Amino acid sequence: MAVFTSVTLEDLNAWMPQFPLGKAQNIRGIASGIENSNFFIETEQGEYVLTIFENLNFQQLPFYLKLMRHLADKGILVPAPVANAEGELCVALHGKPAAIVSKLEGSSQMHPQAQHCAEVGTMLARMHLAGQDFSIQQPNLRSLEWWQATVPSVLEFLDSANRQLMQDEITFQTDFAATANYQSLTKGPVHADLFRNNVMFDGERLTGFFDFYFAGCDAWLFDVAVTVNDWCIDLTTGELDWVRVNTMLAAYHAVRPFTSAESAAWRPMLRAAAFRFWLSRVFDYYKPRDAEMLTPHDPTHFERILRLRIHQDLPALPQLTEV
Repeated sequence: MAVFTSVTLEDLNAWMPQFPLGKAQNIRGIASGIENSNFFIETEQGEYVLTIFENLNFQQLPFYLKLMRHLADKGILVPAPVANAEGELCVALHGKPAAIVSKLEGSSQMHPQAQHCAEVGTMLARMHLAGQDFSIQQPNLRSLEWWQATVPSVLEFLDSANRQLMQDEITFQTDFAATANYQSLTKGPVHADLFRNNVMFDGERLTGFFDFYFAGCDAWLFDVAVTVNDWCIDLTTGELDWVRVNTMLAAYHAVRPFTSAESAAWRPMLRAAAFRFWLSRVFDYYKPRDAEMLTPHDPTHFERILRLRIHQDLPALPQLTEV
């Protein structure tokens, strides 16, 4: 959520009359993230978030916005997109797709404890179940096909050890994706980017998941692995905190039990989740786009996590596997 496209208050008020929100009173850019231009806006009807999409197009966006609307209508705590007078959730602003969504209460919990992880696990399972009957199908656009296309473009920037690591892991993940075990995993809409800064809390009360613009249809277990790899680790070392891991998994399992196939796939999926973000951070770091307030993430964080997930003796999920 950097700012690639500037929007003034005058720009906003020329565009806003189509929405039932009254006049805009203030706008300020959101500095975190690296994909879209995001702003907090204050209107006569309250506070909202404006997003201008820098990579996604008008054909891709209905999946994300309608998924958020679908989840919100089912009681999942997510931002609700606001339709204009024509019923459209996505409208051009400065020639780019743009949307307004409700602003969640609270703030991100950057130092989560076990109780926060339990809340996230519970809501993630509820979200997966609520998305089962969502009618639009769109793949996770940052999954295997993107990895295979992107790896050759970044190898030149890596030292020999990391080139070898990246080539070995893309081979491992390609082979894993072809297995019967992987093919049998339960799939549906996933958030795919549920990091600490994409969840809001008011104290210990979870108030919502947001930033669904990496969502897609993928294995639910991948979503769990992405979440565990951020919420349940020591940020300095990348080591898993087993109290937080087990608390999150138990909370998820209480709502949507893990399957035996998921138990068997847990270790390779933790590797997949680490690899996805190492690769994307390498790509963003060495091939950045111009943006105001843009600071690419350090790729070494997920390189470290990937190496740990490869070499650690990680358990499957036997204590959580369905009978």
